Amino acid sequence: MSARNTKKIPDFSVPRVRCEDAAAFLASLPKAPVFDLTVTSPPYGIGKSYEHHLPLNDYRNWQRAIIREICIRTKPQGSVCWQVGNWVDKGEIWPLDILLAPIFREFGMKMRNRIVWHFGHGTHAKRRFSGRHETILWFTKSDDYTFNLDAVRVPSKYPGKRSFRGAHKGELSGNPLGKNPEDVWDIPNVVGNHVEKTAHPCQFPVGLISRLVRALSNKNDLVYDPFSGSGTTAVAALSEGRRFVGTEILSDYVKIANERIARTLAGEEVWRPAEKPIYDHRMSNLSERPKEWGSLP
Repeated sequence: MSARNTKKIPDFSVPRVRCEDAAAFLASLPKAPVFDLTVTSPPYGIGKSYEHHLPLNDYRNWQRAIIREICIRTKPQGSVCWQVGNWVDKGEIWPLDILLAPIFREFGMKMRNRIVWHFGHGTHAKRRFSGRHETILWFTKSDDYTFNLDAVRVPSKYPGKRSFRGAHKGELSGNPLGKNPEDVWDIPNVVGNHVEKTAHPCQFPVGLISRLVRALSNKNDLVYDPFSGSGTTAVAALSEGRRFVGTEILSDYVKIANERIARTLAGEEVWRPAEKPIYDHRMSNLSERPKEWGSLP
């Protein structure tokens, strides 16, 4: 019997982030359906404190190897969500969703949405427009996939709207549970005094991942994050009654992630729900034009 056929799926009943390289962890698993949902935001290869700067082609090859192993181990009704921004070098940007999307298709995955995550804060650019969005690529293994729309509906803009023609003329046209959240999500990023802020410099918000977890998995499903960072995916998965396993190579972040897991299980972790209204900046005194600037021309 070959070694690949003797490997067993580990017991993932105890959630944790392993201090382990994602490729090594995946190689330890059987080449069989394991994950119901994978959600991650990989390093972008641009030289942040937790990564190395990689030439674009090297970055693509590295990501391809990880993506291949995850696709193999995704269950037939499962999904993979890859949250990415831009690869940047000497002022030139390359959207990583454009680079990576063909890889998923190469391995038989089907894109269902390219979700735009819009946020209000970030570095101010001087020679191009300031970036204020990233994207989430959502792929499924098959056409028979988990999608719980009712679990993520948001309030309708016009709940009292009625059909004005046809067989349902005069009847309410909306869904009493709310509307589809669409494919542009306005959710604040984790910066400054955000309630979720940890030592990780590029932490994404729990609310962003919670929506994916609720929509694309069911209770007790297994959620995997190959690049766990500070454990945001773990918090989102466990708070929604899913199982979780993650990998992360930097021990400082593994410690933070597992501490957040412990607090989540104890009901003590705090995060900002995606449904919470965005703060209106016009309510701040800082939104008033300084007198020193004079009037606009």
